[in-house]
Amino acid sequence: MNAPMRVPMDTANSQLNHNLNMPLIQDQALRCHERTQNPQTDSPNVYATTSFLGTCLNGLNALSAISDFVRMSEKLSYNPSFRVPLLLNDEEKAIASSAKNTVSFFRTCLNGLNTIAGVGILSVPYALATGGWLSLALLFSIAAAAFYTGLLIKRCMDKDSNIRTYPDIGELAFGKTGRLIVSISMYTELYLVSIGFLILEGDNLSNIFPIGEVHIAGLAIGGKQLFVIMVALIILPTVWLDNLNLLSYVSASGVFASVLIILSITWTATFDGVGFHHKGTLVHWNGLPTAVSLYAFCYCAHPVFPTLYNSMTNKHQFSNVLLVCFLLTTVGYASMAIVGYLMFGDGAESQVTLNLPLDKLSSKLAIYTTLVNPISKFALMATPITNALKDLLPKTYKNRVTSILLSTVLVLSTTVVALAVPFFGSLMSLVGAFLSVTASILLPCLCYLKISGTYRKFGCETVCFIVNMEAEVGDQGKRTIKHLWANYMEVEFLRQKHSVDTRESCILFDHHWGEEVERRGDFHEVCESL
Repeated sequence: MNAPMRVPMDTANSQLNHNLNMPLIQDQALRCHERTQNPQTDSPNVYATTSFLGTCLNGLNALSAISDFVRMSEKLSYNPSFRVPLLLNDEEKAIASSAKNTVSFFRTCLNGLNTIAGVGILSVPYALATGGWLSLALLFSIAAAAFYTGLLIKRCMDKDSNIRTYPDIGELAFGKTGRLIVSISMYTELYLVSIGFLILEGDNLSNIFPIGEVHIAGLAIGGKQLFVIMVALIILPTVWLDNLNLLSYVSASGVFASVLIILSITWTATFDGVGFHHKGTLVHWNGLPTAVSLYAFCYCAHPVFPTLYNSMTNKHQFSNVLLVCFLLTTVGYASMAIVGYLMFGDGAESQVTLNLPLDKLSSKLAIYTTLVNPISKFALMATPITNALKDLLPKTYKNRVTSILLSTVLVLSTTVVALAVPFFGSLMSLVGAFLSVTASILLPCLCYLKISGTYRKFGCETVCFIVNMEAEVGDQGKRTIKHLWANYMEVEFLRQKHSVDTRESCILFDHHWGEEVERRGDFHEVCESL
């Protein structure tokens, strides 16, 4: 603890030496005064008396100085403002950062649960309906793999105390190239998740308040598109904030919101007449890749783990934090998937809230809770991207106005993409297949193999197995892109052919009524029968 307090200790030592020398000066002055007043008196008693008094003064002043020094040391060691500006090297940075490691085990668990338990809880019934009952085994397998790679991230950080962020791990393993790859993967994932928030909000609001086209300034805007724009305007002020302390408290309610959604939907099925009447299908072989991608999206919180690790008071307990978080979230995901699949069967929507009856209080509670959660988390997802963009600018442009401008452009771009690609399920499948697997599974394994040097040691077989398994899952990303583009072209074809807005064509497509429209020849009749 001496390194980060080098300069303050020098100052304190100077004060201590000064205080210790003061009694000697006072003693000498006393002797000179007595000699002046009594020049004939030069007896040993005078010197003995003076020496005794000086010794007492020396002792008292020394004790006082030591007490002041201890109080000063404690004040400096607990006040980061006295320490951080005085750091000289990376070792001192690592030591100084420990002063901020004040988050307890319980609070770290809450932060981890809030990070992992996101909007993926709404899509797990759809994932189970896509893959069948056997796909639950894939959910547990992905959860186990994600938990293991979380432990690998901890081991990588244990290798070097200077690691603070996820890109730092990539740089330690593969240099600047590794840092670039990790950064691109992480920021792209955050960007697409932010887009998913807007699509989610638009879908649920248009489900609650179904409206037709609205003409604004000569432009025809569909109901869902209008809600997406409105939500973007509501979110915009939150991304302008530099201090996200308030948003962090709001986002901490995410754990409660996820539990409330599960309880509300279960209440709807048990007491509000929906029931559990669907038996489901054992397995849909063609739908397994999509199901795996959606399951992988549920565990895409690994870029946040280094922050949680560094914030802990006792870092040795981080493995237990991961165990608690993954265990509870997996139970929640599995429960939501089973309840939703039993309620709606193969007809489960990409967001289970779209299946809920709107006339029930429990359904409205679940939907409204779903609406609040993404709004509170959007800024947390967008802020790392904004900060990364600001770091690329020259110092002369790093000001408040530039920050607001970048945040506004970011929200605007996500809104445009959300309006152009209104497929929540396909987008989440893409994020899960391509980015979640890369950022949460592949990169931790590769970085750990490189940093630890366990290429030829026993135990790396598990890591290699996970890499191969998730590489196969990653191939689903290519098919998802093709499927996403096919969905977009199909919706555009139906919209132009039948002269309807995008929302109606999306409803038609999501319910797989394309052949029924061609058979009946009347799109509006089919929509009324849905």
